[in-house]
Amino acid sequence: MRGVPAAWFPADYAASGRRAVRVSLAAVIGFYLFRYGLDAPVAATYALFGAVALGGLSRIPGIGRQRAATMLRVLPVCWALVVVGTYLSVRTWSAVAGMLVVGFALAFSAVGGPRPAGVAPGLQLLYILPSFPPYDPGSLGDRLLGTTTGLVLLIAAETLLFPEPAPTSYRERTARAARTAAHCARALTVPPYVLGAADRSGAEETGRGLRSLEVPEAERPAGPSVRERALAHTGLAVRTLLNRLAGLPAPPRVPEREVTAVLRAAADLAAVTAQCLRKGPSPLRPYEDLSSARAALSSLSAGTSRAGSAPGFPPTVLRRHAAVLEIADAALAMGAAADRAVRGRHAAVEVPSERFRYATAPAPVLWWQRLRSHAGRRSVLFQNAARIALALTAARLVAGIDTLPHGFWAMLATLSLTRTTLKATRHTIRLALTGTLAGALLTAATLTLVGTHTNVYAVLLPVWMLFAFTVGPVRGIGWAQGLFTVLVALVFAQLAPSTWQLAEVRMLDVLVGSTIGAVFGLLAWPRGAHEEMRRAAAELLRTAAEVVVATTSSVAGGAATIVPTAAPGHRSLHHAVVLAESAYAQFQSEPASSLGPRRGGPASVDWQAALIAGHHALWGSERLLAPPATVLPLTAARAVDALGERMAGRMLLVSAALDPGGDTPSTPVPRIDPVSAEFGAEPVGAPRRYYAVLEWLESLAADLTRISSGGAMPEADAGSGGSGSRRPA
Repeated sequence: MRGVPAAWFPADYAASGRRAVRVSLAAVIGFYLFRYGLDAPVAATYALFGAVALGGLSRIPGIGRQRAATMLRVLPVCWALVVVGTYLSVRTWSAVAGMLVVGFALAFSAVGGPRPAGVAPGLQLLYILPSFPPYDPGSLGDRLLGTTTGLVLLIAAETLLFPEPAPTSYRERTARAARTAAHCARALTVPPYVLGAADRSGAEETGRGLRSLEVPEAERPAGPSVRERALAHTGLAVRTLLNRLAGLPAPPRVPEREVTAVLRAAADLAAVTAQCLRKGPSPLRPYEDLSSARAALSSLSAGTSRAGSAPGFPPTVLRRHAAVLEIADAALAMGAAADRAVRGRHAAVEVPSERFRYATAPAPVLWWQRLRSHAGRRSVLFQNAARIALALTAARLVAGIDTLPHGFWAMLATLSLTRTTLKATRHTIRLALTGTLAGALLTAATLTLVGTHTNVYAVLLPVWMLFAFTVGPVRGIGWAQGLFTVLVALVFAQLAPSTWQLAEVRMLDVLVGSTIGAVFGLLAWPRGAHEEMRRAAAELLRTAAEVVVATTSSVAGGAATIVPTAAPGHRSLHHAVVLAESAYAQFQSEPASSLGPRRGGPASVDWQAALIAGHHALWGSERLLAPPATVLPLTAARAVDALGERMAGRMLLVSAALDPGGDTPSTPVPRIDPVSAEFGAEPVGAPRRYYAVLEWLESLAADLTRISSGGAMPEADAGSGGSGSRRPA
């Protein structure tokens, strides 16, 4: 790998080759130590498959040291699985019941983020291996010793061999984005009071760097803990802030000192937030300064100055005031979230519980909330867990009832070949069976020629293992299955005398396991996240429409119609956003070819725009309903009420097109005009709150336009509640 010209050893093979060296060394050393050094074949088997399980079958994200840390943390789980599998193998029914419970629990652990999701397949294997006869609790010590040795060797190999440079952490990415926001905010305090092309481009590029697709899996803050959720919240707020700063229009005149004070305070808070994310001081003082500056501007825009006179600002100025206040809101959210991302529950900045619901909840409560939010058939994580658990349970039942020889291989085939969509599963099985057949023929020839000369198998094993784990991941599932067929034959030929019939057994087991996988791929949500994405996006828009109507009605009616501590529909909308985001995450990993138009439904939709619309609706509603409430003039109140109902109707139209009901005709997704004449209404005497509502509704209209476009979406923040810049000043 190192020192070899790239033309001789392509990058894909170099990456898989480094991983193959680590896995092969750990597996072979552990296997040979127990098989030939200590004459303990049971421990040898578990040492080899322990290393193969977490090093080959699992896909743990991160560099070597990060993967090693993950393996070290799950080592007690590995011991528990070996113990449980050993004792449940006493009867077929107990092993089957255990497979159902353990299989679902391990697969459902993906709710905890990329690391639990990546390690789950290997943990499944560590339960499957001891759950087969013979029932021998007396060998439990050897099983645990072998498993521990194999995993310790693998952890050492991941840590010491081929060290990789650490990627930029999400916290560091967020700190850099905060510094960029500070620079942009300061630039807006001097003439011409608008960002230049270079600064706008830099802000957009920095914001793109915080998108999930741009961040390595191991660095994404996807867990349910306070610090991880706060770090994700910080990134969302920084993207919001950058987007609003980049879109702030030039003022028609020299801005008021209150506007300049807000922008300077936002710049100071962003700069200190960057330091906080790098283990610097808490942003408490600049947070309080910005809160005071925001309150002063809000009072000015509401119609009263310090002297008590009416400023009489024109609508263009009030629009800009609304946009600057949204900048302040985003900066305040950024500072508060960053303080919690670094200090957890010991953060100094006090925050409203409505926006930071996770800030004071104990860790078990946060985990329970995450599990409960996905405990339903509409969650793709629940679907995946149920599908693989049922398939593995059926495979274990078939292997136990029919006394399938080496039934462990059948379950391994089910585990490795079952995909999230039926079409992908069929394609995978076809390639796997072809590869297994080729591998079985080569295995039969090898076993026939070599016979019982175990020294030959001992020499071939490390070479073949290195070749299999290098080539298989690059060339695909067919090559991987064929090479692994020969590999397991080389292993079992050293444990017991084997003939060419071992290849026949391997072929039969893969056929049985893949058939079971195909059956459950057909019966359990065969379209995977492609179908669920439609339902989740449609439900998200329906819930957002309810929130829009409730919010605009509350704003139009003043404080008498709202309950600030329990905003209508916010919890339902937050839950809908969570389910849609998990569906979108899996949707990106599935082949697009498995999606066909559903009853004439839309063939091309920008699903990420639907997620952004949900965030816009949620965060914008929370801000507009926050006290103090401003009573709108009658004309402005009627306009807000009508605009809210009209926007909700548009959301329902798009929702019906995405997921039509049984008696709803299928129609193309309607195209929504993001800039309509209705947003240009400027009633006499309308306060800043009215223009804040207009900006929010206009941003939602832009999101609906992106949904129906189905094309490349311009970079937009996933947490803003209004653009503050889509209309010219």
